[in-house]
Amino acid sequence: MELLITTLLIVALFALLGSGVWIGLALAGVAWIGMDLFSSRPAGDAMAVTIWGSLSSWTLTALPLFVWMGEILFRTRLSEDMFKGLAPWLERLPGRLLHIHIIGCTFFAAVSGSSAASCATIGKMTLPELKSRGYPEDMTIGTLAGAGTLGLLIPPSIIMIVYGVSANVSIARLFIAGVVPGLLLALLFSGYIVVWSLLNPGKVPAIVERTTVAQKLYASRHLIPVVLLIGLVLGSIYAGVATATEAAAFGVVGALVISAVQGSLNWTTFRDSLLGATRLYCMIALILAGAAFLTLAMGYIGLPRHLAEWIISMGLSQLALIIALMVFYIILGCFLDGISMVVLTMGVILPTVEKAGIDLIWFGIYVVLVVEMAQITPPVGFNLFVLQGMTKKQITWIAKQALPMFYLMIAATLLIYFFPQLVTFLPQHMKMG
Repeated sequence: MELLITTLLIVALFALLGSGVWIGLALAGVAWIGMDLFSSRPAGDAMAVTIWGSLSSWTLTALPLFVWMGEILFRTRLSEDMFKGLAPWLERLPGRLLHIHIIGCTFFAAVSGSSAASCATIGKMTLPELKSRGYPEDMTIGTLAGAGTLGLLIPPSIIMIVYGVSANVSIARLFIAGVVPGLLLALLFSGYIVVWSLLNPGKVPAIVERTTVAQKLYASRHLIPVVLLIGLVLGSIYAGVATATEAAAFGVVGALVISAVQGSLNWTTFRDSLLGATRLYCMIALILAGAAFLTLAMGYIGLPRHLAEWIISMGLSQLALIIALMVFYIILGCFLDGISMVVLTMGVILPTVEKAGIDLIWFGIYVVLVVEMAQITPPVGFNLFVLQGMTKKQITWIAKQALPMFYLMIAATLLIYFFPQLVTFLPQHMKMG
């Protein structure tokens, strides 16, 4: 019976999504159908109470603030300055400026929290520059597609906030837990570029002119604004003086100050950043509300309990469960965006994960990693959409160039499974507010 109900709800969900209904409304519609047909609880008042409860959480306040911070920085010269500051230091590294996407997205991820924003902001500046210098287009676009996903893993991360609210775990601890895996993934990406460059030396342009150490240090002054902002946002959390929400407010103020100092803050950019953040957050909030109602409906129907019992009855080991969930999320990522994936599945998956004895902080980083994979899998890969708009290339061609990055994300997921201390060490040994 449970299998029949699950099948009906999945068919209803994909029918609504396929018809073009907004994701949040589709989730709420499926929840209404489920409660109305398969439970005795009236759906109307349950929907009202659940939606209000899910959107009135104080923890959720950090989300629109981080979104607004990213929108403000999107309209500054921050990415251009990062390129000027980082480029001289990459002259002797195999692959040279191909690493600019990895380093640039790592820096920008630490002040943005959005994969698409990291991809678009860095790509707008670097792709024309790299093309003019003769770097191969397939590598520049492929590495950018992969590196842009670091915006989800390196804190502050919008996905982490959504997961923290959904799973009721500390967002500050999730943030600190994402630092080492984020840097690990960045190193894997750069390692791939080094190996590719050594195997294809003729495809990397020669150095036009070498810079002295003094010139490198002088160029590094362009990195001061982004380093200060990262220090303000993340330092306030890890020092225990601010919660994630308060740090997000610091980040907005810091982004406005940077914008003002650079001369890019005026009424137009302020209004555009505020409207852009409002639109994006309203979309996210609608998805969260619909998913919260769907989670409640599933609870009344009993699907999470039955699913957990079914998976446990299969006797899967922790590794088998992790691999099965990875495949599940990769398939789901072909149809849904990352936020939808997290909020739609947490109500069903978390009871199973807890019964398997998996740490919820570790699982949050694992979920972010597999959601990152979904950012570069067609047909619904947000980074692929961003790059398609910027380069006018076919989405399947871009996905093919990003495939090595996809494999490296799978490798990173297995690494944090076999070495969970990569995720858990910092949250266990740092004081946070």
